[in-house]
Amino acid sequence: MVTGGGSGHLPLFVGYVGEGMVDGAAVGDVFASPSADQVLAVTRDVSQGQGVVYVYGNYSGDLLNFGLGAELALAEGIETRTVLGCDDIASAAPGSEAERRGIAGMFFLFKVAGARAREGGTLDDVVAATEAASRGLRSMGVALSACTVPAAGRATFDLPTGVMEIGMGIHGEPGVRTGRLEAADKVAEELVRGLESDLPYRPGDRVAVLVNGLGATPLEELYILYRRVHQVLTQDGITVARAWVGEFATSLEMAGASVSLLRLDGDLERLVMAPCDSI
Repeated sequence: MVTGGGSGHLPLFVGYVGEGMVDGAAVGDVFASPSADQVLAVTRDVSQGQGVVYVYGNYSGDLLNFGLGAELALAEGIETRTVLGCDDIASAAPGSEAERRGIAGMFFLFKVAGARAREGGTLDDVVAATEAASRGLRSMGVALSACTVPAAGRATFDLPTGVMEIGMGIHGEPGVRTGRLEAADKVAEELVRGLESDLPYRPGDRVAVLVNGLGATPLEELYILYRRVHQVLTQDGITVARAWVGEFATSLEMAGASVSLLRLDGDLERLVMAPCDSI
């Protein structure tokens, strides 16, 4: 399995290379797609003759260069299949899920795909499990400050002190609303309610939760956010089977966080809970 994208999002993407996760990562410059040649080189390195699954975010540069890399790989006899991360509900309306961006929730796709491959699943098995996870995966974030791309030397967007933007993307893509900074509990409630209504998630569901820091938000604050996320889900009859809190997909030094929910069935829960060891 291969992933990839632009730099500036550590531990995404290279941090997920390891046992029970992805096998290789093609990484471009800051916020820039890797080249097709990079994608092909990584594909060659990880291929063991059974096909290679690409799992990456739904961004135009990545679509172009991974697509070309797949064509070049096929010319060398390497079959590839693609599963896109499209979990950001703020980037397109319900019914247009295929147009959504991939953000921190892609962590769950890596986890599911890697676990299914480690079990000995075929190319079709891995793709089917990862697509099932993608269908039940939703994410939404909040930005509290901008980041600075080194080559540009200036902030990627303007967000005054005391203002937050709900739904902003990890490259500074516009969100769904801007307003004054609110308490963590209110932010958590808004994010969870948005996620719950989008799929929708229902009472009786079991979910895995990811609370992700964007780069400059202390871990203590992420746990405060998770505290309310867990309370809201529990009040709504949704069981948290497992939670991850920390930095999983950052945006340089941007302050903010995102929340991801993955609806679980028996197979997905087994795969999400499977042991792994990444770099």
